[in-house]
Amino acid sequence: MIRSDVSPLRLPRLDALRGFAVVWMAAFHFCFDLSHFGFTRWDFYRDPFWTVQRTLIVSTFLLCAGMGQALAVAQRQSWPRFWKRWAQVAGCALLVSAGSYAMFPRSFISFGVLHGMAAMLILMRFAGPRLNGVACLLLGLLAVLLPQFVSHPFFDTRWTDWIGLVTHKPITEDYVPLLPWFGVMLWGFALGRRFPLTGELPRVLNPLAVLGRWSLSFYMLHQPVLIGILALTATMRG
Repeated sequence: MIRSDVSPLRLPRLDALRGFAVVWMAAFHFCFDLSHFGFTRWDFYRDPFWTVQRTLIVSTFLLCAGMGQALAVAQRQSWPRFWKRWAQVAGCALLVSAGSYAMFPRSFISFGVLHGMAAMLILMRFAGPRLNGVACLLLGLLAVLLPQFVSHPFFDTRWTDWIGLVTHKPITEDYVPLLPWFGVMLWGFALGRRFPLTGELPRVLNPLAVLGRWSLSFYMLHQPVLIGILALTATMRG
């Protein structure tokens, strides 16, 4: 199993927030899978009810990642430890690409949330310690707003769309480019430095904290399990 910690010192409240995002994500993906297998007719690509949820879920994960990096900087996380964690994220991103290609060859994930997070973690590792809170907030705002005003056809390929300055969203099952999403991680980093989620966690939320510590493992396992169950159910129904 791949544990999601970045430091020997845990922040249970941060773990619980990440765990909440994991539960929300799993519920969202379960609904998506229901639609994919024909149990429902929900439109996950155009209905704001679903598209807004997807934005909020990704934002929560990236805020948590930014706060986690703030904790790592505060604790002077070593480079070997950073690269070990980064390799886990990047390796899982490659597995997601391979799995999505097998299931969705025309819209496979070439730069989804794990790919984006792997790239952003490197940027955050170098830039974070050199930025104060105000700089993080302002650069984050710039990153979020820039794609609204700048775009070019050069970025409309799988080799360049990871930057985010596309003229139209690529056909893919998940897309989390550097712009605007690195801005959200920058905001999380600023929040983590200014308002670290320290303090005791209410006991009732401990399960969320445990889940949050294993978020990457859960992320990698939950969809194969859900898809397998629903595929079997669809076969029996048919």
